[in-house]
Amino acid sequence: MAHKVVAHFIDHGIVKGTSMDVDPSRPVCHVHTADRGAVEVDLGQVKALFFVKDFNGQPDYNERQAPAAGDARLRGSHPVEITFRDGERLGGLMNRYPPQGPFFFMLPMDPASNNLRILVNREAIDGMKRVEPEPAADGNSTTAVPPRRPRRTTWVFDGKGIREVSAD
Repeated sequence: MAHKVVAHFIDHGIVKGTSMDVDPSRPVCHVHTADRGAVEVDLGQVKALFFVKDFNGQPDYNERQAPAAGDARLRGSHPVEITFRDGERLGGLMNRYPPQGPFFFMLPMDPASNNLRILVNREAIDGMKRVEPEPAADGNSTTAVPPRRPRRTTWVFDGKGIREVSAD
């Protein structure tokens, strides 16, 4: 299935088109554009690759910059704000914080965003920090972030008996 993508390059260039071969473990992908045909995109030169719903976006829409209290996507994810080397800031949700590897995926902070997901080039970022969820409408933010998983307990047989060992 072809995905609509918008590649934002480190040098501020942009390529819009469809792609079927984006893989963070491979250095290149191909974007099929309406005007230039297939363009080979070096992921090392990309600041971020946006998987979008529509190429025109939502110019009048003001996206949420912090996760909403009670957003189900917060379970198992980390809300973060990335600052790119050019000063642009981008908020999103990620599964692993801090990310490992040269490229990592994020979900947009706002579920109503035109972006479906974002592939970020780690070399293009200057900083990253966690973001706290916005308080709920009633001012209570206790439901905003799911509770941490309880400590896991492991039982070990040491030759004499069974003893409890903390896994954390």
